[in-house]
Amino acid sequence: MASGPVLDHQPRESVRTFTPRWRNRPLTDQRLAALLPARALPEGPLVPAEAFGREAPVVLEVGSGHGAAAIAYARTHPEADVVAVDVHLPGVARMLAAADEAGVGNLWVHAGDALPLLTDRVSPGSLSAVHLFFPDPWPKRRHAKRRFVQQHTLTLLASRLRPGGVLLVATDIDAYAEHCREQLAAHGAFDVVEGERPPWRPDDGFEAKGLRRGRTVSELRCTLRA
Repeated sequence: MASGPVLDHQPRESVRTFTPRWRNRPLTDQRLAALLPARALPEGPLVPAEAFGREAPVVLEVGSGHGAAAIAYARTHPEADVVAVDVHLPGVARMLAAADEAGVGNLWVHAGDALPLLTDRVSPGSLSAVHLFFPDPWPKRRHAKRRFVQQHTLTLLASRLRPGGVLLVATDIDAYAEHCREQLAAHGAFDVVEGERPPWRPDDGFEAKGLRRGRTVSELRCTLRA
């Protein structure tokens, strides 16, 4: 008999959703030193009006990689402030350079883990949307606890989103899509609609790689219930 999904309602100690395995090249360090200070979040609790100089919708992207999606959203939604979060410093450096070249002034960057940022510094009800595009699927069953979408992360996201706020998830891994469906159904705080691909998101990076390999991209639009 097949067992049901594992529902982690509390974070597991020492379990991270990523594994830091990289070395910075000199160009990475140069870009971080030159470009990150102007786009970094201020220390302490995130107060959007103070951090961004205006009252505007705040959209946070978890695992932004090289920043193509975050930059595209910032360009097509100048009315919003976009916070791109990633632990991979070479990717962050490339994103900073691309954002500088694109001239987007509403993109902000946090080089670090999204979960402590959301837990300790983002205020309840302060986000309009959270984007999670092509996260590490951790395909082995014993590693499923490392997947970003869990009961405790959904509870955290639900607390940080405003009522009616949106969580967008995209993955080209069928097992991860099914994992998300199970976790969202068990959680119950979101209304989920599938199949709506954001027109502004570029189809490069992991998405393009997955399509070349014949995979299907699952799109989940999860709206927080009021």
